[in-house]
Amino acid sequence: VQLQASGGGSVQAGDSLRLSCEVSGRTFNSYTMAWFRQAPGKEREFVAYSAPRNGGSTLYAESVKGRFTISRDSAKATVYLQMNYLKPEDTAVYYCARTRRTLPTSTAGLYDLWGQETLVTVSS
Repeated sequence: VQLQASGGGSVQAGDSLRLSCEVSGRTFNSYTMAWFRQAPGKEREFVAYSAPRNGGSTLYAESVKGRFTISRDSAKATVYLQMNYLKPEDTAVYYCARTRRTLPTSTAGLYDLWGQETLVTVSS
């Protein structure tokens, strides 16, 4: 199983971007998928997750709630992160990740599979 992330770029504050994470393999529908990010000089932080085995629940970091939306397309085995009203503080490298845990989690250390980084730069 591999995760292939894409969609990063350089935008102005207030703009939108959509990140994509394509999942190879046949287990996409079962697992919680999440997005994390890491800004320069900071630790990796949770952004959002989508948990199909937990009633399809989603969870967002407070810093992105109301601006970011995580979604998934089972037919394409892809999870998305729609990012609206981007702010300079959203600048980071973003990662998608998968956890095998039945209960969803926002703890990075509990995710066992990570995609490569995609850089988002938001200028003011």
